[in-house]
Amino acid sequence: MPLLHANSFGNGEDLVILHGFLGTSDNWKTLGKAYADAGFRVHLLDQRNHGRSFHSTEFSYALMAKDVLDYLSEMGIEKAIVLGHSMGGKTAMYLAGIAPEKVHKLLVADIGPKAYPPHHKIILDALGTLYNSQISSRTQAEEILSVQIKSAGVRQFLLKNLYRKTPDTFGFRANIPVLSVAMNAIGEALPKEFKFEKPSIFLSGAQSDYILPEDHLSILVQFPKAQFKSVSKAGHWLHAENPTEFLAYTLDFLRR
Repeated sequence: MPLLHANSFGNGEDLVILHGFLGTSDNWKTLGKAYADAGFRVHLLDQRNHGRSFHSTEFSYALMAKDVLDYLSEMGIEKAIVLGHSMGGKTAMYLAGIAPEKVHKLLVADIGPKAYPPHHKIILDALGTLYNSQISSRTQAEEILSVQIKSAGVRQFLLKNLYRKTPDTFGFRANIPVLSVAMNAIGEALPKEFKFEKPSIFLSGAQSDYILPEDHLSILVQFPKAQFKSVSKAGHWLHAENPTEFLAYTLDFLRR
């Protein structure tokens, strides 16, 4: 299997950042630079079937965690700090579960180890319509999405997956056919036997319901050294909606 696409920069302790579902490493460029400026060697990874990484018909957290392990091995990284958002956070937890010796610290953004019901159907249906359409411009693509996706912000986030293959045609970074049938796998719970006993922090958006206060006890069973922070004025995309507070909380944790 080929290696994950990565954008690496900075000097210092290795910090691996994993984006969420339908995202790309580009979503983390601004924060990644801030972490590099703070003294870390940052690795922004595209997970399989996303961004510029390889497409595969196989999709699971076990495979995505192994993809990260393969990257660490290829780069000669003995251990790293791992930060993941949403799907990337579940990949990070899985990695910490199967290879705790490779993870120095764990940062998880707005996702817990519990199972989540499929809830991306409208987005994937809209992207499926776009995938099967003849698109001549980004404006036309946004018009197609707007039928099912009412939020302009969400539309702009999804349109980052679109790129111009030729002067007249567009392609998709995300592997829409595979991801459309992977909704159940994306929501799967972390295996109960996984336990990570090193420092970890779970950050939630104050306006998000992905991590609720009542989830904290069950998280502590698998991550006994977990800390919890709520990022104000932010929903599920907490790192984009309130990057200043997100950065402050994460740097405080990293510097301890």
